[in-house]
Amino acid sequence: MALDKPYADVPGTTVFDAQQARNGYHLNQFCMSLMKADNRERFRADERAYLDEWKMSETQKQAVLDRDYNAMIATGGNIYFLCKIFFCDGQSFEQAAASMTGVSKEEYREMMLAGGRSPEGNLYKGDKANG
Repeated sequence: MALDKPYADVPGTTVFDAQQARNGYHLNQFCMSLMKADNRERFRADERAYLDEWKMSETQKQAVLDRDYNAMIATGGNIYFLCKIFFCDGQSFEQAAASMTGVSKEEYREMMLAGGRSPEGNLYKGDKANG
């Protein structure tokens, strides 16, 4: 029986809940492995071979290879674990977040300095204030 998730209808948002944690366990453990320099070197030397050591789904592995952070989140990745990948790539958190929102780093920075994204169209679909 599926749990009632009233937060499931927020456009563009994946809530990291217990189900997502279970789905992403091996993906997030892989990310944590990148905290060690020797693991980062092994990953950089042959990404596919290193990923194949982990019990991730093929979808998760392909998302890592593509650096598709939104797909990683959709399959259970947690942004605080995923940041190990973009740090391994020499990217800042800001660069990765910008890529996830489809804007340039400069546009992302401006949006955040202005107070973040507009709530317009980003509320619960059933929220009366959302129209």
